[in-house]
Amino acid sequence: MAEKISLPAKLINGGIAGLVGVTCVFPIDLAKTRLQNQQGSGIYRGMFDCLIKTVRSEGFFGMYRGAAVNLTLVTPEKAIKLAANDFFRNLLARDGKELTLLKEMLAGCGAGTCQVVVTSPMEMLKIQLQDAGRLATQKAFAEEGLAAIPKRPSALLIATNLLRTQGISGVYKGLGATLLRDVPFSVIYFPLFANLNKLGQKSPRERAPFYHSFLAGCVAGSVAAVAVTPLDVLKTRIQTLQKGIGEETYNGILDCARKTWRNEGPSAFMKGAGCRALVIAPLFGIAQVVYFIGIGEYILGYFN
Repeated sequence: MAEKISLPAKLINGGIAGLVGVTCVFPIDLAKTRLQNQQGSGIYRGMFDCLIKTVRSEGFFGMYRGAAVNLTLVTPEKAIKLAANDFFRNLLARDGKELTLLKEMLAGCGAGTCQVVVTSPMEMLKIQLQDAGRLATQKAFAEEGLAAIPKRPSALLIATNLLRTQGISGVYKGLGATLLRDVPFSVIYFPLFANLNKLGQKSPRERAPFYHSFLAGCVAGSVAAVAVTPLDVLKTRIQTLQKGIGEETYNGILDCARKTWRNEGPSAFMKGAGCRALVIAPLFGIAQVVYFIGIGEYILGYFN
């Protein structure tokens, strides 16, 4: 019979996978944010051009602007998401029967809704730090060519200023847009992964081979990531507090969608889609490696 992984072990595995995954793919995520935020032609022609220019102007660690926020909050985010998904799956299960596709989607919806408690402020702070280099570079190009990038504020300073001037709503700016992205992502990812993973099981009582689960995680993550890219573009632009020279400001989701369509056309809604796929696929692949090794179970076994 397939071995059930306890919730505490899942939380440990999810946290470790998140920490390792963020460290590996954060530069691509930074490129995604900067590409999504630039309006019109901009200064970056694509992911590699963005990363090259970032290293030239900000140094190697410039690619990790905002990573500290993610590394700090990724573990509680994964914990909430995994615990919520398990809770809703158990709640919707009846008489030990397998969940229907609709119930799997509902469980994913519940997990995505719960995780935004951590995700929304984390994303908001991360985006300010990630995009600061783009704004400084844009200003330097406009004034006198590529110049040294000025010192940027920390996430703590940004959060403190927002709490002082806008209250708790300041750090939750873009909450609606985050929900609009994360709920559909979870609705797509969790059922898709579960059903792709089942294809590798010789019987319902056996686990799928590691390589099959690895590929199922990568495929499901990539599909879900690309599918919600238009919503991610809207979320990124709404949560960006500082705009570049001549760039639009937005008053909500519909206003952002309307102005983006009018000024840049439908293709703007898929900006950073390739980057998102390249970020999400390794994240879930790494998660499968961690689960396969059983780091969480080993740690719990050591203390028992």
